[in-house]
Amino acid sequence: MSERSCPVSGSMRGRCPAGSAYGGAMSSVGGRSNSRMGPRGCSFSGFTQGGDLHAAFDIPRGVDVAEWLKARERKAINELLYPKMPTVPELDAMQNIDAAVASDKDLLAAALGAPARQVMIRAEEIGPQTGWKDGYLSAEYGFCPVDANEAAGYLASSPGRVWSDLCERMPGCVSRGRVRESVAAIPVVEGTEDNIPDQALWAAIVALGMLCSIYRYEDRNDGYEGVAVTKVSTKPNVKMCENLGPELVGIPESIGLPYWQVSRRMGRAIPHLTFFDQASYNIRIRDPTSIYPYVGRFDNMDLRWPMFGERTEKAFLKGCADTAASFQHGPDAMAACQEHVMNRDDEGLLREMVRLKEILERMPGAFHSISTNPSSGENYVSATEWVRWGKFSAPLSKRCPASSGLQFPPYLLMDAFLGRKKYDSFLGAEGVHLRAWLPSNMRAFIAAVETYYRVPEYVAESGDLRLMGVMDGIIEAYTGERGFMGTHRYKVFGILEVASKTGRTETNGASGAAEDNGRPWELVHQQFSDAMKERLDPHRGQTLDPNLVRGSFQECRYKSRVISRQWVDSDPTRTISMVTLDISDTGITWQPGDRLALMPLNNWEECAKVAAALGLDGMLEKTVTPDAKWQRYAAHLAAVNRGGPVPTLSVKDILRRGHLAPITKDLALKIHHLLRASSNTVLQVLATEEWPVRGSLGDLLQFAVEETAPHIWDQAFNLNNDLNWLADLIPPEVPRTYSISSKPDELLPSTVDLTISRAEYKLCSTFAGNQDITRCGVSSGFLNPPTANPGIGAGELVDGPEDVLVGVSRPLTFQLPIDGAAPCAYFAGGSGIAPFRSFWQARLASGAVGKNTLFLGVQSREKFCYEDELRQYVNSGLMEVHLAFSRDTRGLVHDRHLQDLVEKRTDPRYIDTLIESEGASVCDLVMSKDQGGLGGYLYVCGSVSVFDSVMKGIRKAIYNNRTATMESTDVILNNAFAERRFMLDVFMTPKPLPCNRPTIPLSQLSKNTGHRPGGRQWIGVHGSVYDVTDFCPMHPGGTLIIKSNAGVDCSKTFDALAHTNNPEVASLLTKYFIGHLTAKPEFRSNNGFSTSGELSRLYDVWADYLRTTVETLVSQQFEMDEILTSSQLWFQGNMINIIGVRTFYQYQTRLLTGGFSALFGGKFQELVLKLSFAIANGASGAEAQLPDILGIIARAKTSQDAVNTTKEISLVGKLICSSESARHVERGLLAYANKSVSLDMELLEDIREEACHGMDAFDTIMDLAVQSDGQRIVALATFLMNLLERMARRLEVFYSKLSQYSVYNPELEKNPARARWNALRRRIQDGSFFVLAPSRSMAGVNGMATQGQNGYQPKRPMNSNPTVDFEKVMNQIQQTLASAPSPTHAALPPMNTNIKNPPKPLQSSSLLTDRHAARAITPPGPNGNAPTMEIHENGSAVNRINLFIDKNQRAIRRLSRMPPQGLDPAQLHMLAQAANRGVPSPPSSRGSSRSPSRTGNSIANVAGLGIQGMAPPNGRSSPIEEMIAAGGLRRRGTSASSDGAPTPTHASAMVAMQKGMGGGGTMPSPALTPPLDGMGQGQGQGQSTIGQLIGKLNGRYNRGQMTPASPAFSQGSRMKAGMVPIPVRASATSSHVRERSNSSATSGNSLRSFKLGQPLQQSLIEENPRPTF
Repeated sequence: MSERSCPVSGSMRGRCPAGSAYGGAMSSVGGRSNSRMGPRGCSFSGFTQGGDLHAAFDIPRGVDVAEWLKARERKAINELLYPKMPTVPELDAMQNIDAAVASDKDLLAAALGAPARQVMIRAEEIGPQTGWKDGYLSAEYGFCPVDANEAAGYLASSPGRVWSDLCERMPGCVSRGRVRESVAAIPVVEGTEDNIPDQALWAAIVALGMLCSIYRYEDRNDGYEGVAVTKVSTKPNVKMCENLGPELVGIPESIGLPYWQVSRRMGRAIPHLTFFDQASYNIRIRDPTSIYPYVGRFDNMDLRWPMFGERTEKAFLKGCADTAASFQHGPDAMAACQEHVMNRDDEGLLREMVRLKEILERMPGAFHSISTNPSSGENYVSATEWVRWGKFSAPLSKRCPASSGLQFPPYLLMDAFLGRKKYDSFLGAEGVHLRAWLPSNMRAFIAAVETYYRVPEYVAESGDLRLMGVMDGIIEAYTGERGFMGTHRYKVFGILEVASKTGRTETNGASGAAEDNGRPWELVHQQFSDAMKERLDPHRGQTLDPNLVRGSFQECRYKSRVISRQWVDSDPTRTISMVTLDISDTGITWQPGDRLALMPLNNWEECAKVAAALGLDGMLEKTVTPDAKWQRYAAHLAAVNRGGPVPTLSVKDILRRGHLAPITKDLALKIHHLLRASSNTVLQVLATEEWPVRGSLGDLLQFAVEETAPHIWDQAFNLNNDLNWLADLIPPEVPRTYSISSKPDELLPSTVDLTISRAEYKLCSTFAGNQDITRCGVSSGFLNPPTANPGIGAGELVDGPEDVLVGVSRPLTFQLPIDGAAPCAYFAGGSGIAPFRSFWQARLASGAVGKNTLFLGVQSREKFCYEDELRQYVNSGLMEVHLAFSRDTRGLVHDRHLQDLVEKRTDPRYIDTLIESEGASVCDLVMSKDQGGLGGYLYVCGSVSVFDSVMKGIRKAIYNNRTATMESTDVILNNAFAERRFMLDVFMTPKPLPCNRPTIPLSQLSKNTGHRPGGRQWIGVHGSVYDVTDFCPMHPGGTLIIKSNAGVDCSKTFDALAHTNNPEVASLLTKYFIGHLTAKPEFRSNNGFSTSGELSRLYDVWADYLRTTVETLVSQQFEMDEILTSSQLWFQGNMINIIGVRTFYQYQTRLLTGGFSALFGGKFQELVLKLSFAIANGASGAEAQLPDILGIIARAKTSQDAVNTTKEISLVGKLICSSESARHVERGLLAYANKSVSLDMELLEDIREEACHGMDAFDTIMDLAVQSDGQRIVALATFLMNLLERMARRLEVFYSKLSQYSVYNPELEKNPARARWNALRRRIQDGSFFVLAPSRSMAGVNGMATQGQNGYQPKRPMNSNPTVDFEKVMNQIQQTLASAPSPTHAALPPMNTNIKNPPKPLQSSSLLTDRHAARAITPPGPNGNAPTMEIHENGSAVNRINLFIDKNQRAIRRLSRMPPQGLDPAQLHMLAQAANRGVPSPPSSRGSSRSPSRTGNSIANVAGLGIQGMAPPNGRSSPIEEMIAAGGLRRRGTSASSDGAPTPTHASAMVAMQKGMGGGGTMPSPALTPPLDGMGQGQGQGQSTIGQLIGKLNGRYNRGQMTPASPAFSQGSRMKAGMVPIPVRASATSSHVRERSNSSATSGNSLRSFKLGQPLQQSLIEENPRPTF
């Protein structure tokens, strides 16, 4: 019944006394709608009145109460549709008289009721009887189950209990590797009505769907999907479902048949697992009576049936269920809105819209229950584990709808409610597709909301500014940049970036699939942006990407005015003031902690300066032709005015609303360019040491107008045109945000209070001269200008204020806790008290019992804000207030017994000292309940200095009262941040950044990734470098997103996450600034721009490869840490966990199947091609002999060492299927994993180190003295090719080292005898015992390394370092193009060897469902297991290779056809032998840099270079054998031999070979010798420049800029190193050319940072080494 027809509400003027209008417990904003609040039709009489309902309403006995009340309130249709007939004038004014008649839609709704409400009523009536098989839908619980435990209880009481019991056992089955065996063992229970009642259907479909998905996951990840030598069937011998569709093929009948039957009973044409099956309908509610603000909160639920039992799985699915439950009351609010639209009830509609807005604003906080911070306890979601869940949740077949978050009902319902028109984006089309598979009740309700009585259209037609403002707030809360969609977008970005680098291919909805052209997480981010713009299109038209809206005028969507300023302290100058703004009829609502964004106006004095200097003082009303930014601003004003034409902009508008201060570098450069460098003042400003400059545009122009010639000034600022230069010179100002200092006291507040501290600064000396001039900040000076009459007053009213644009933003990381009993502590400095006033007002007004404590630091007693108000709360015992005066001894101390602030003389102190004095209570607040604390919520608001002081005080308090070390203190604090109990609101303090510090090269940035314990984490952002190591644990978005971007320029990520325009982020970054990033060198050409352009392109390619090495190193570290440090990964209880075995197997498979394809794949080959082309093209007609780098890599991947490694990894894969064998090799497996991961890390670090050296070479290449630019390019390319060869050698050494270790190491096991017997039994079973080679016996399994007397020596070809010509390099590249993966498995289409007509990319599949299943299937080929980022990067590189070949095909053909010239191998042998005899004794000085020319033997100089391609003398080992036998590569930064004797840095390779197996030789390297000896005609000069290049680099490093060696060499568990010679490239020139080249190339410099060293073989000759694990 309606309120108007109710006899109780009728006596109360038509308002229900139990409703929101009278402040009842069940308000329309926070609770349920006034419509149908109870099953009896009236919330008051049905629930709050006692007695007999028949007597209360005179209802005849024996009559159904609900039906009688429903019939009583029925009215005639005409009464509902025509409550007021139109008058004669109104009829006369109608253009179409038919408009006076109600539409058929209105008639139908009046006869049947509001469509959405009727769908809900029907669902509530039929649902309980049918087990809600049509889908859950009710007024109280929305789309959530009415009783989350009901269906599971019915299932447990039916024969289907075998399914629920198996689900409960599943985490243990997964850990034991017995999933398929357990599924096959259960009996077949059909899902018919006889066995499974309707009330159990939802639990049955969830349980069976999860079982089928986990079975399919185990089937696809059985240990043979990656590295596998043999394939053995592991499927159970049971009857499978082969005739029930592709979804159930290969699924045992015990779960497949009932799943098919139950799905059909539930209305699903094909069996499929939905997103809400796994989350919302797979939870167990802990306390059903805990309903505030909704039942399904994260802390009030448990995941009923986890499949893996991992923390990530539970946290992610619970977080998704929490987010869905936070929308619990949304459907009822929408149905009520539709009812009010039908009844034309604006006031009722306003209440319900405000209620819906608050529901939407609550949802992002629920989504934040998913945390990517490892310290966040049960809320932590690991990106690497999320990859595993993503593969599990893949569709059962291609035609199945994806288990995607796009099925999230609030998305689809809100799209319908807001009238979304476009679904053209990828996510839009997929959402439409998934909507068709929703349960029937959900689909019907969404269709009713979308089709009938559209609320946005009614609001737009009403002309009610309040309704329009609230509707705009609903749009922003749902799909705005700071709303739910924006929050979800940023959250997904952080998780998916890490996941894409570690194995995840795409989202569950196939967003970011590898066939798209871009980095996967960036693609998903853009797809979310496109979908958000489609949602905004009906309401705001063409919009920017959401992240570009942050920090712009578009955030301010309402008009307001300043109406008063009041004193809040005793300061006569009123530096802090409470400013009140009028927001009546705007529809603005807010919650405590929200901020008000405001567009300030420049003061008239600054406007006058600019106008006078530019001659605009008489043209203030003249219209200005706007540029693109001002056009958007004008269009935005039209939207704020709620319609009407786009306003024109005048000179006054530009001056008043544009950016005039402070002076930015871009602004100064514009003036400098316009005035043709004629102003000395502008030049002085440009010479400043910090930006921005403390001054205004008016100051600058006032000085410049006197220094500039009139004709130049007139040309620069022409007053005869449309003044378009003014709009370009002065951009729109950016908004400022201020914390709101008052709580909302009504449904739509009419005013809002801000606490404004006036910012002041000293004018720059360039403008002030010797005077001391103080200026006010633009915004704070506008809101709180200096008072005309200093002195304490009641405040001042503002006469005739101008309209200002405002908007409300909600910082999700600065909100009050839901639990009113939680204690809160507020730490503020000065005006930082602003948000806390709204906090304590809201908590005390709501009756929250939690303790409120304020710690306030101010300068003096006079600046103590809100003293009277706080004293009232203290005297009432409602608050504790602790004060610190930094410049005053008149202290105020809180007396707990007197409950008052007592006057007491105290020494001046800061807030950190105050916190220390209350250390015990602060510690209890910081520590969680698990740690014995109170689990309080702590808030810090103030400037960066206040934040530092507060953190200093809290750390000292914890250290003095609770912990023994500062490390333990940091752990407690990090936990508080991770649990989102420690929240920050830091002011933007415009702190200029110094620009006179030494720049930081890209190589130095790349080395600070923090992947090793104790390492620092640096990031580059827009040319600046920040050390964010200390901030990482406090980052609201979690630590992973920072770690994944450490060591690289992350400007693009910074922009995508809207951090660039975020003032809070900008202010925090100034604290961690350490310097500016070295800019890209300017490559100037002596003979034009062609060669300089080539250098620039080589720089870009090398820098891109360096970034890849850093990102690969960091991303692999995520999994490495999990493998090395997670005990839960490897063990469940005291038994081995197969999840850990599978994780290690899949991780190592990804690396080995592609041979580290991220490092040696497409990008590496792109470098080889372009550098080889540069060298060959500079050879001027001679055939350049190039190192066979790609051949080295190919041989390394196919070597016996690689084969042995592959076999060992395949044995690990077998343990996944044969889990019983895993228990016999527990410790050996852990030791092998430890050693493998350690070697992986060493290789990645060494490749990064080499790439950094190459990056440094670009900084000095332009300083080389050469005759031509071509020689410069040849020198650099030769140098870089030598580095690539060293990288390839490192891969070869990696395989040789890893092949020495085995999983089977009985000596490490708890029961060695049983481990040996199991190994023997396994070999007998697989037949390998009978084919063992004589040299290998069972004793070989006793040690981690299998070794002979002198260590393992792999056989190599006699000529292990051959050279090749450019044609051979091209053939190798063409093979890469021909074998490029197909678009199904790579980011780009396959390339053809036809360089003239490369094939066009294949089109994406037209069916989205075809892409869903690909995620979970391991594709064949080397890229089958590669992470998406790796696939994309290599695919993009292959595409660039193809384009390069196509562009340079004529030159490539010319170089490939050149006849060979130079020395033959016999001559090279003779030269080598002569060189070997002529080498002098090595000098005794360690690290000597003597030039080879001092020996007087030019032939020796050639030998000292270690000519590559030279066959060794008969009977002598090949160089690679020498490398292995010598005991390893020397550590970086050292030159001593293994026996302690000093070794010359320029010792030749032949001298090292003469030393035999002692390992005392050195390896010629780019750091020690010129990398190439002359490569044909014209390369002698190129070779001489290499020595100069090395000298330049040595000079740089000698100046202290050399970075230390890789951390990989500091590990104590590393094998001992020896010294190994590695020859470099062969010469193709004559002997006299070589002699001349070397004589000109000799140098006393040695690039010590290039000393290639790496531990290898010494530890192999130790008996039974014990790796750590």
